[in-house]
Amino acid sequence: MIDTAFTRLVGCRYPVQSVPIPGIATVEFVAAICNAGGFGMLPGSMAPADAVRGMLAKLRELTDAPHGVNFLIPFLEPGYAAVSAAAEHARVIEFFYGEPDPELVALAHAGGALCSWQVGSVDEARAAVGAGCDFIIQQGVEAGGHVRGTTDLYDVLGATLDAVSVPVLAAGGIATGADYAAAIAAGAAGVRVGTRFVCSRESRAHEDYKHALVAADADDSTYTEAFSGMWPNAPHRVLQSAIDAADNCEDEIVGEWTLGGERLAIPRNAVIAPTADTTGRIEAMALYAGRSVGRVTSVDSIEQIMADLVGA
Repeated sequence: MIDTAFTRLVGCRYPVQSVPIPGIATVEFVAAICNAGGFGMLPGSMAPADAVRGMLAKLRELTDAPHGVNFLIPFLEPGYAAVSAAAEHARVIEFFYGEPDPELVALAHAGGALCSWQVGSVDEARAAVGAGCDFIIQQGVEAGGHVRGTTDLYDVLGATLDAVSVPVLAAGGIATGADYAAAIAAGAAGVRVGTRFVCSRESRAHEDYKHALVAADADDSTYTEAFSGMWPNAPHRVLQSAIDAADNCEDEIVGEWTLGGERLAIPRNAVIAPTADTTGRIEAMALYAGRSVGRVTSVDSIEQIMADLVGA
């Protein structure tokens, strides 16, 4: 076990946390992260309480390691029943993309879970600690997916470490053992890894999406609002090739995906990332990728990725 404030707090073997990308971070994916020694995160947004309970019950059949559930603030259901359901069984409840809310933190604690918040600034980090969070994830602007950070990771990480007393994980631009070591050396208690895990064998990302990540370099990762359908005014990082393909696509519907057992249309410039059963113009969909994408050169097992990260 690698001993940091984060591993001691949550009980995982390695201070590496996965990103909960809806449709891609399945129960099986999260279990593989946990069984490899990391801290796996399930996406809980837009899932009713019974569905959250069901996912966590299935996860407990696949791993006895600690795990968490993430909720996106813009997509929380009224009443927060899913949050309460998750807090009864998960080790950590995490929130993202909204001002830290003491009520939500208290709700997580009431269920017996720890609470974390992914933040994009020092002020937001202070607010999260003030709201009662047990640890925070400091995101830099290099991160893939939806980006709260506006500053390079190492510029904001040091300031955040000086400003708060809880464990701080570093997020954004982390894909290799060298990246991991640099974050720990800078004072982070752990790292948040997204793009590299998307490009794992266990990830449910569409194979064309994985291949596009492997073929890309760091400059292909573009900070944009191009894929804002269903989630406006939320900056994100995707491959520039996806923006170009969407711009050159004349159809308003680029494909279909499955949600709740139903096949649904994917509008052009929608927020949805292509999963294994997505059909259509995959290259014109939201291919989320952080600046670390240039160091993602192959599709490997989660076990191998974890070993490469921590030197196991």
